[in-house]
Amino acid sequence: MLNALEVITTVVVGVMVGVEFSVAFVMNRILDALPEDSGQLGHAHGGRMLGAVMPVWYIGSLVLVGIWAVAGWHHHGTGLVVTAGALLILSVVMSILLLVPINNRNKTWTPETRPADWKQQLNRWERFHYVRVAVIIAAFALLVAALA
Repeated sequence: MLNALEVITTVVVGVMVGVEFSVAFVMNRILDALPEDSGQLGHAHGGRMLGAVMPVWYIGSLVLVGIWAVAGWHHHGTGLVVTAGALLILSVVMSILLLVPINNRNKTWTPETRPADWKQQLNRWERFHYVRVAVIIAAFALLVAALA
């Protein structure tokens, strides 16, 4: 049973990392290359769509890692799992304090209602997102190492 939990948790976190990596290094590049207001509208739509899904994914991943840490407390690699959990907590705190406030504004913007500094706000979100992606990649790597 613990083996199944380890694999499921690693896959769930790994897919989350893939989505966030894709947002950072693929989707944002595509949206930024679109003509006129299309990119800003795409960012707003992405903010609404992923803003609804990702909190459940982040918290669900954290819960799975917590269950793994408790269930495997006396097994090899538990320290790695606990450290991965701490990194996921950091990613959630970063999200709540740094990324979500910008995203909440961005998802309501239209070309007519966006503020003058909208590009700077999106660039700030992107910089914070790069750091968050690095944090969750580190958490994922620790979970993979714990499986070995």
